[in-house]
Amino acid sequence: MAQAVEEWYKQMPIITRSYLTAAIVTTIGCSLDIISPFNLYLNPRLVVKQYQFWRLITNFLYFRKMDLDFMFHMFFLARYCKLLEENSFRGRTADFFYMLLFGASVLTGIVLVGGMIPYLSESFAKIIFLSNSLTFMMVYVWSKQNPFIHMSFLGLFTFTAAYLPWVLLGFSVLVGASAWVDLLGMIAGHAYYFLEDVYPQMTGRRPLKTPSFIKALFPDEPVVVARPTNVGFAPPPAEDLHQD
Repeated sequence: MAQAVEEWYKQMPIITRSYLTAAIVTTIGCSLDIISPFNLYLNPRLVVKQYQFWRLITNFLYFRKMDLDFMFHMFFLARYCKLLEENSFRGRTADFFYMLLFGASVLTGIVLVGGMIPYLSESFAKIIFLSNSLTFMMVYVWSKQNPFIHMSFLGLFTFTAAYLPWVLLGFSVLVGASAWVDLLGMIAGHAYYFLEDVYPQMTGRRPLKTPSFIKALFPDEPVVVARPTNVGFAPPPAEDLHQD
């Protein structure tokens, strides 16, 4: 069993494995009181006035209590982050990292701007960790890129992947979780999907081109397509050989 888990872990692509490891280590560290969540949460005032820039990153690593909700999000992170990196972004690690960076920036910007809007500031002030939202963003992007895959929710009913974010949103509401967290992830995911997949088809321009310094950090890996063995090619028809 332990060997199977180790093999599964080692086979994960680099970004998925790194993010999953950081999230689990951070959450376990907070549960054991080794790390204080008060040093991790998003606080714009501390970021600007006391230069605690690490909060812009650490708020995406802590998934609150280690309960059923934590297990669900670890499953979503391991599954859909891996599926995106291995399929849609296969051989394009830099582009995948840039997608996460874009999503994190959009989520942070929404919370900061929302905190300044009357009647909404109180709701946004309660959002101090965006880890769940970033995970939901990946689920949303995957569902938009694979809309026709058939899925089942807890064996109760089936649906296509295009409705996966809405099914999960409804489930969050049923269990009493905040819908804001999932909605933010959907907004960030749709922003990326529109700018990366829809807008370029409409205009021929790609606004989310990965910066060169990020490509330098993650050189594109060549995609190797296995060639079938023992494949023969039929000779051309005899009449073709005799034509002038």
